[in-house]
Amino acid sequence: MLVCNAASNPYYGPMAQMPDEAFNKTLQNNIVSNHWLANLVLPEMAERKDGAVIIVSSIGGLKGSAALGAYAISKAADMQLARNLAVEWGEHNIRVNCIAPGLIKTDFARALWENPDLRKRYESTTPLRRLGEPDDIGGIAVFLASRAGAFVTGQTIVADGGVTIVG
Repeated sequence: MLVCNAASNPYYGPMAQMPDEAFNKTLQNNIVSNHWLANLVLPEMAERKDGAVIIVSSIGGLKGSAALGAYAISKAADMQLARNLAVEWGEHNIRVNCIAPGLIKTDFARALWENPDLRKRYESTTPLRRLGEPDDIGGIAVFLASRAGAFVTGQTIVADGGVTIVG
């Protein structure tokens, strides 16, 4: 099993003002590294005729963003990378899927969940009225890597407390 959990977002603001270096770093870290890692392990999985690749994407890849454009683009690309790899490697019994978390209490999102105003606004508009915990995502990864997920491939499982279902 491979879990690709790469993420960086060195720039916050409109894409028109984003430096090329920040755009390239985001794409390199969030997409290209996943492609490289997958290519390192997929041949061995194919020899075994069994494997699971899980790419951690984001709900940011499901919608546009005025301030996180490159991040959103990279996470949408991760979803497509999973679909493509699922098609290419499926005949070898390799499953490739994405998890698209919402706001999870991780170090990466610390600036969002430690800000009391942002946290209160997020929790009040999330149907489950809470932030996600790392275990909420870990459980999905366990499912996708296990026999229970053996017939799931090329999919993106959204785990966001319901954020993307409300208007």
